[in-house]
Amino acid sequence: MKFNSYLRAITHTKDRTLFRYFLLAALRVGLVFVPQTGYIHPDEFFQTLEPMAGDEFQLEVSRPWEYNATFPIRSVVAPLCVIKLPFNVLRLLNLYSSHFLGLSLISSYSILVFPRLCVCLLSFVCDYSLFRMCRVYGLRPEMRLLVLGSSYVMLVFGTRTFSNTVEMILTSFLLCVVAECMLLSNSVIKQAEMLQDKYRAATRIVERVRIFKLKSALPSHSFKRCFLLSSLCVVGVFNRPTFIFFGMPIVFFWLLRGLGSRSVTFLDFNVRVGLFVLASVPALLVCTLVDSLYFGYLTPEEIEKLEIGIDNFVFTPLNFIRYNINPRNTAQHGLHPWYLHILVNIPLLFNILGVLTIAAAILFVVRFSRGEYSSLPRAQSILGLMAVASVTPTLLLSLINHQEARFLIPVLLPIVLLHAPKLQTGLFTDNPFRRRNFLTNFLYDKLLSVEAARKYLKIWYVVNILCTLFFGFLHQGGVLQLTTHFAKELETRGNDVNIHLVTSHLYSVPMSVLRIPSSKLLYTNPYNGQKYKREKRFFLYEYGGMDMRMLYRRLKLILDMSELKLVGRKQKYALFLAIPSSLTDDLNVAFYASNSTLMRHKQVKVFYPHLSTEAMPSAFVRHPCEVNTDFFEIDDTCSAYEDEEAYSLDALLRRFSSVIHQFGLVLYRIEVARKGS
Repeated sequence: MKFNSYLRAITHTKDRTLFRYFLLAALRVGLVFVPQTGYIHPDEFFQTLEPMAGDEFQLEVSRPWEYNATFPIRSVVAPLCVIKLPFNVLRLLNLYSSHFLGLSLISSYSILVFPRLCVCLLSFVCDYSLFRMCRVYGLRPEMRLLVLGSSYVMLVFGTRTFSNTVEMILTSFLLCVVAECMLLSNSVIKQAEMLQDKYRAATRIVERVRIFKLKSALPSHSFKRCFLLSSLCVVGVFNRPTFIFFGMPIVFFWLLRGLGSRSVTFLDFNVRVGLFVLASVPALLVCTLVDSLYFGYLTPEEIEKLEIGIDNFVFTPLNFIRYNINPRNTAQHGLHPWYLHILVNIPLLFNILGVLTIAAAILFVVRFSRGEYSSLPRAQSILGLMAVASVTPTLLLSLINHQEARFLIPVLLPIVLLHAPKLQTGLFTDNPFRRRNFLTNFLYDKLLSVEAARKYLKIWYVVNILCTLFFGFLHQGGVLQLTTHFAKELETRGNDVNIHLVTSHLYSVPMSVLRIPSSKLLYTNPYNGQKYKREKRFFLYEYGGMDMRMLYRRLKLILDMSELKLVGRKQKYALFLAIPSSLTDDLNVAFYASNSTLMRHKQVKVFYPHLSTEAMPSAFVRHPCEVNTDFFEIDDTCSAYEDEEAYSLDALLRRFSSVIHQFGLVLYRIEVARKGS
């Protein structure tokens, strides 16, 4: 009876955990359609979405310098498969919807969401890989799946068009394939050696023949999945050459299978290496050919005429390495200390799980130094594979002077498989310290015991919820809302007005979401066949973290030039400025300090939520709604409280309201202050 009750309790817990995981999986897909307005890093758009959307829909885009045809350092293989191919599907669906329903599927929303949906669906490869490895090795997958599904890395990064996300997916699948190959090899080698011992011990011919047949019937394992693994590695390196750091230790475990046993020798290891290299050649040729055709090094005409030389090919991973191996180049993107990944980025990405990972690594070093080798994972075990797959890339990436947290997201799967159960069970069931005193007992009771682990899962949930809100919606969250606003603005105004948008203290605006037809392509008039180019109507000026007084001068210059065109060519214009609402007071002071009555700024709209870390909110500036957008008009929308005591309830509430209102992106219309206006 007790056993049956225990079994029912386990089954109930298992079902409840899986139910929570499926809810989180649905949430991951749902967050794509919301959509998430958070803007993590410009690479999300400018290394994938911008060039592919520009090519597919002939849009005005900002092509990144990495796609410069003279020295391309980014391969288009992964973007073509993950971004452009879905866009092809979207265009095909749009043909039918437009013809039969009169509904266009190509919009700013679909250009943003459809690629994210495809990446999100691909991210479930990570979930499948984790589940598959757990089932194959007899591990319980429920808790691990729950931890993986609730990680903001999957909810946010796993639904974005980062090359790092593709790298995470490829690494996860590579781990799964190698783990299965390791188990197969261990099983086959064990049976082969057992049959070999029986064969030697057998005295009768009939028995030896039977054992020989059993041994011959064993499946081949030495080169299992070789072509698949080598192709995955080639695609991973073309996607991001840093995949070498993630794939190399995993592939090493595939090469190492069974080494040291009687049936596998060092010769087998060398043969596997050679075959692995040969099997990678087809994928290498295909990827190189695709890049060479895309960047114009090779043309179909040259292929047809067989006029092909070494100069007709470009090897983008080599260009990437040549660029990044120079510390001066990486320094342009930011210099970071070597310990940033270990002490900051791992806890930032994996919070309590990252801390447990660091603690486990320290414990590994301590046990190794003590000679407690029996407590360490075996070299050819699944635990050894996961430990190496998480530690080695982190250490190798720490040698590069430019470090960002997203570079480490591919180590999520091995970390989850190794340490996710510790969020329930703690690090130790017994006190591991040799010397028992108040400090060691306190550390064990509060941090390492099973009772202490009850807090871990709560901390995991809370931190991941906060990070999902921050990176998914708050960080630079007004930029995508701004692009949606101007996409509608461009449709409304038509082609008779030039729109100028100035931004400051914002990430780069993704032009593809605006859906502006390219002004660089030749179009054909369907009625007379005449070739023409579209005149550029949208002008973007991005000034980074420019001081407000200098920004005022730039605005004045753009306004003066637009006024000259208005007089000479009768070209209408509209000038806008977008800045974080935390800078409204600084902008107002800049206008006032100019002592000019010729230019005015009027607030058009505020997009919430938005946070620029380059312009953090402050409790000691005027409330945004108290800042007049024109110093020569009286605005009574908000009353001032300058005479109130600094610590009165009204003053504190006003400061709190001021901080909240600074989490926005404000859009101004810049105009000439004409008489009578």
